[in-house]
Amino acid sequence: MKTKLFFFAQFLAYIILFYVLNLASIAGLIYPFSFAMLFALAWANQKVWLLSPAYIISALVNQFTLQNAICTLVTIFALVLPYYVHVLCKKGMKKWELFLCLAVSQTASICFQALGGVNPILIVINLLTAIAFCYSAITIFEPLLIRGTAFKFSNFEMVCACILLVAFSAGLNNFNLSSFSFLKLFASFLILAFIYTSSSRSGLLVAGLIAFGSMLSSNNPIYFAPLMLWSLFASIFTTKNRIFSVIGLVAAELICGFYFRLYYTFGIIEILPVLISCLVFYAIPSKWYQEIGALFNTSGQKVAVKNLINRNREMLHRRLDNLSEVFFEMNSVFKKLIKSELSPEQVKEMLYNELRSTICKNCPEEKHCHRTFSNDTKQVFEELVTIALEKGRITILDLPSYLTSRCGKANMLISQINTLTSQYKSYSQLVGNVDTSKLLISDQLAGVAGLMKDLSKEVEPILTFDNHKETELIDELAFNNIACADAVVYDKNARTMIASLVVRDEDVIKTKLQSVVSKVCGNNMAIYETYPSTKAGLTTVNLKTAPRYDCIFGIAQQNKSGSAQSGDCHSIERLDGDKFMFAICDGMGSGEQAKEKSETAIGLVENFYKAGFDNEIILSSVNKLLNLEKDEMFSTIDICVVDLKSGIADFVKMGATASFVRSEDGCQVLESGALPIGVIQEAKPLVKKVVLSEKDFIVLSSDGVNDSFGSDNDYRDFLLTIKTTNPQEFAQSVVDKALANNNGYAVDDMTCLVVKIF
Repeated sequence: MKTKLFFFAQFLAYIILFYVLNLASIAGLIYPFSFAMLFALAWANQKVWLLSPAYIISALVNQFTLQNAICTLVTIFALVLPYYVHVLCKKGMKKWELFLCLAVSQTASICFQALGGVNPILIVINLLTAIAFCYSAITIFEPLLIRGTAFKFSNFEMVCACILLVAFSAGLNNFNLSSFSFLKLFASFLILAFIYTSSSRSGLLVAGLIAFGSMLSSNNPIYFAPLMLWSLFASIFTTKNRIFSVIGLVAAELICGFYFRLYYTFGIIEILPVLISCLVFYAIPSKWYQEIGALFNTSGQKVAVKNLINRNREMLHRRLDNLSEVFFEMNSVFKKLIKSELSPEQVKEMLYNELRSTICKNCPEEKHCHRTFSNDTKQVFEELVTIALEKGRITILDLPSYLTSRCGKANMLISQINTLTSQYKSYSQLVGNVDTSKLLISDQLAGVAGLMKDLSKEVEPILTFDNHKETELIDELAFNNIACADAVVYDKNARTMIASLVVRDEDVIKTKLQSVVSKVCGNNMAIYETYPSTKAGLTTVNLKTAPRYDCIFGIAQQNKSGSAQSGDCHSIERLDGDKFMFAICDGMGSGEQAKEKSETAIGLVENFYKAGFDNEIILSSVNKLLNLEKDEMFSTIDICVVDLKSGIADFVKMGATASFVRSEDGCQVLESGALPIGVIQEAKPLVKKVVLSEKDFIVLSSDGVNDSFGSDNDYRDFLLTIKTTNPQEFAQSVVDKALANNNGYAVDDMTCLVVKIF
C-alpha cells in the first residue's frame, strides 16, 4: 500500500513538474525545457513507465491539439524505444546516445515549425538549449540521487542548479490561479530557506535567479525589486529564531505593495502566497533544513576536522617518540643480561679443579701428583679435557703411558672427564641458546624502537590541506561525469601529495579519474588504495604522487631431476613507501626438508620487511632464530629491495650466488658473499647498492642456475645475448640455457627471478 501511494505521489509530482516546464519559455518563442527534463529524469534511472504518462498528460493539459498530441507521442516513442532496447540488451546508454534520441524526439515538432514558417535559427537554438538544459539536469540528478543530501554541491553543480531554478521560475511565472501567484509562493519559501540554511548572500542570489527566470519568460522585470527587498529584509532580521526572518519578509511584501506600488494590483489574494509559504517555512523542523543546507554550503572547508587531524598527529608523534625511548632502554637492559662465554683456558681450569676435587681427593698419591709433579699433572689433565671437548670423548689410548703406570684410578679418570665435558657442552649450548634468545629479543626491541621513531617522524609534520584543489577536483570530476561526494588533498612530504576521494562504485574503474586528479594536483597521481565508504554505493579512492619508476617481473623454476619438491622458494612483495622486495631462498639440498627450511626463512624475511624493519636487523634476527634449531640445515638468502621513487636497489646476500643488473650499456655482476643463514649466530649479510635506470633488468637466481654456467662471466655473457623485453620470457630463457648446459639434466633445483624497470 505504501509503495502504491509513493508511486502515485511521484506521478503527480512529475505531472506538475512537466506542466510548469511546458509553460517555461525564452521570450515566448523557445520552449526547450519540458522534453529535456523528461530525458534527464530517464537518464537518472527514474521509472519510464511513470514518466511517459505524466509527460503526455501535462503536455495535453497545457495544449490539447492534434499537432501537440503528435509531437508528444513522437517524443515519448523516441525515449521509450531506445530505452527498452538497451534494457533488453543489458547495455547502458551513453550520454551522446541520449542527446541523439533527444534530438530525434523533436523531428515532428521541427516539421510543424518549419511548415509554420518559424525561423530556422530559432529551431536550432531551441534544440541546442534543450541539450544544454538536459545536461544541466543530469549533472544535478546524478549526484543528488546517488549521494543524497549528505554532501555539498560542487561549483559546477551549483551553476547547473541555478539553470534549473531559472527554467522552473520561468514556468511558474505563467502558472497563476486568478491573482494567486505560484511564483511568489515558491520564491518566498526558497529565499527564507536559503537565508536560514546557508547565508544572506545565497538568499540574494536565489532571489535574483527567480526574478531573472520570470523576466526571461515574460520580458518584464516586475519581480526584480520585490524579490530583492524580500531577501534584504529577511536577511536583516535573521536570528536563531526563524520568526524574525518571516516577519521581515512579510513586512517587505507589504511595503512593496502598499507603499511602492510595485504590482499592478495588490490585495489579500496577492499577499496570500507569501503568508502560506512563511507558515510552511516556520512549520518545517530545523533538522530538515540542516540536512538540505549541506548541499549548498560551499563556504565550509572542514576546518575543525582538519585541525583535529593535525592535533591528533601531534599527540601521536609525541607518544610514539616516548614509546621508542622505552624500547631503546629495554634493549639496553637485555644486552646487559647476556652472559659472556668462558675462554678455553677458563674452561680447562674449571674442569681441572673439578677432576682434582672428585678423582684425586682421597687418593694416597694426591700430594705426590699435585705437588711434586703439579705442572706436569695439570698439563696432562688439561690436554685430556681438550681432546674430550674436540672429539667428544677420550679412551685409554689417549692417556700418557707414565700416567697409566702410576695412577690407580685411570678408568675412573677417563669416565669422569667424559662425563664432565659432556655436561659442560650441554650447559654451554643451553647458555648459548639463552643468550641467543636474549640477543634476539634485544634486536627486536631495538627494531621496534627504530620503527616507532620512524613513525614518529612520519606523523610529525603538520598536514597542509589544499582547499582550492579540493573544490577544483570535485568540479572537474563532475564535468567528466564522475560524481565525487568529497575530496581531501594534502602534501604528505616534499615529494608526495595525497588525494582522497569519495566516488561512486562504478567511477573507480574510469580512466578519467586518475588523469583528472593528476591534472588538478599538478602531479602524476596513481591509485594505491580503494575501500568501501560508509555510505552504500560509494567507494573511497586514495591516490598519491606516482613513483618515478615501475616494474614488472617474471619467474621460471625447475625441480632437481628426480625430485618431487623444490628446495627453492621465492617472494615478491610490495612494501610501504613505493618499494618492492624480491627474494630467493635456497634450502640446502632438495626435497621436502629443504623446501620446509627455505619456506621458513623466506616467510620470516617477508614478514619482517612488511613490518618495516631494516636489512641488518631482519637478517640478524632470522639468522639467530634458525641457528637455534641446530639441525645442520642451512639456507641461502638473496634479496633485492627496489625503491621505485629513487631508482636505487639494495642487494642483500647471505650465502647467495651472484646477481646481475643488465642495462643497455652492459651487465653488472654483484658477487656472492657472507655465510648462509643459520650457520653461525653473528653472520653479517653482504649489502650493495645499485642505481637503476629505465629498461634495466635485475636477475636473481639460485645456485642450481649459476652452477650450470662455467663462471659468473659466462653467465653474464649469456645475459647480454637475450633480446626479449618480456621478463617472463627472459627468466625462462635463463633456465632453459642452464638445463641445456647440463644436457637437459637439472643437477639442483633451479629458480630465476627477473625484474624489468621502466
